[in-house]
Amino acid sequence: MDIESQNIEFKESWRDEYLKWICGFSNAQGGTLYIGIRNNGEACGVRETSKLMEDIPNKVRDMMGILVDVNLKEKDGRNYLEIVTEAYPYPISFRGKYYQRSGTTNQELKGAALDRFLLRKQGRTWDAVPVPYLKWQELDNITLDLFRSYAKKSGRMDETDLLDNTQELLDKLRLFESNYLKRAAALLFHPDPEKYITGAFIKIGYFKADANLIYQDEIHGNLFQQVKSTLDLISTKYLRATISYEGIQRVETLPIPREALREALLNAIVHKSYESLTPIQISVYDDKLEIWNCGTLPEEWSIETLLGKHRSRPYNPDIANVFFRAGEIEAWGRGVERIIMVCKNAGYPEPEFKYDGGGLWTIFTFKYQETTRKRPENDQKNDQKNDQISQQEIMIINQIKTNPYISRKELATQLKIHDSSIKRRLATLQEKSIIRRIGPDKGGYWEIINYQQ
Repeated sequence: MDIESQNIEFKESWRDEYLKWICGFSNAQGGTLYIGIRNNGEACGVRETSKLMEDIPNKVRDMMGILVDVNLKEKDGRNYLEIVTEAYPYPISFRGKYYQRSGTTNQELKGAALDRFLLRKQGRTWDAVPVPYLKWQELDNITLDLFRSYAKKSGRMDETDLLDNTQELLDKLRLFESNYLKRAAALLFHPDPEKYITGAFIKIGYFKADANLIYQDEIHGNLFQQVKSTLDLISTKYLRATISYEGIQRVETLPIPREALREALLNAIVHKSYESLTPIQISVYDDKLEIWNCGTLPEEWSIETLLGKHRSRPYNPDIANVFFRAGEIEAWGRGVERIIMVCKNAGYPEPEFKYDGGGLWTIFTFKYQETTRKRPENDQKNDQKNDQISQQEIMIINQIKTNPYISRKELATQLKIHDSSIKRRLATLQEKSIIRRIGPDKGGYWEIINYQQ
């Protein structure tokens, strides 16, 4: 009882507004409220203890429907009260509002935090909530076929299950809640998950040391598309590679291992708080890369739990299950360990992980072995053309890498190039067998078949 903590609060006298603190304890891990104790832990005493010992339990019962123990204690010749509140498995409200103890503060839950709290009290997770208007026929068949090929290669699903039709496959992946698809299905397999989930994309920015933004990109599409497009774009546009030679062969080495970057990206996707409506953000500097994903830790978790040291259940278990079946992630709760292991085995600096109350940061410090580096695309204005490919054509290829479904009109808008010029450049790239069109003009996509940057 020396200091205030997650489970202890001191008050010098009783006020009815302190019922909020009791509500907060009941919605967290439980706790004890001391009346007649100063903030430094010294007893100052409290009057009318007999009346308070009768009034407080009655008010708690009548206004919140729970029971507390109120005990009379004595310290340094002064009487004080000890109000003990248990943690409750269901949500407790006070005057229609929900409070929760967090650290040494009592917070009113609102918006996304309240939604997350109520779901967790029901034993559910955000990604398991059904989406009434989402039909399985709307999902992207190309991504579903990609998942089938991944799962077959990983050996984590029976091959006969992978031959089932889409509806049966989704059911076996536990992506149905009664007759409705879950939010996880929209994020994983819908061609435009942002139709149902705002902020379900990734934002990448290149910054100078003074935090000035030089250029940026956004990665949209379902989660499988986001992983591939983000890794390709960061590797080709944002990271500076060291150059060495093995005999006559030129070897380019990224400043962080690609496998560690991939694992960190998957870790961010699995643990992201999607109800925050905030995209995953990746900031690239000359000497480091930072990945930030919004999320608030549940009260029973610590940062070590989220980072995987205690083999925690993923924040979005239905999303994690599909990535696991596809062989994209290893055993649940080992993401951070794998990131560290990959960096160490490759001789790279160990990444830093931190939680700031609003989200989780993964920070990679770059390792450079040579002074010759491959500069980001935006710094290469005076470079020799790549195999006679124009700068505009390179820009088009990078846009296709980011979003294979991009239309000619969207390319013109993104690159600020006239539509007729885009049309000619696309035709030229097809003639050179660098790209090809798969499917019709509407509903099809671009594929890069022969290009190295």
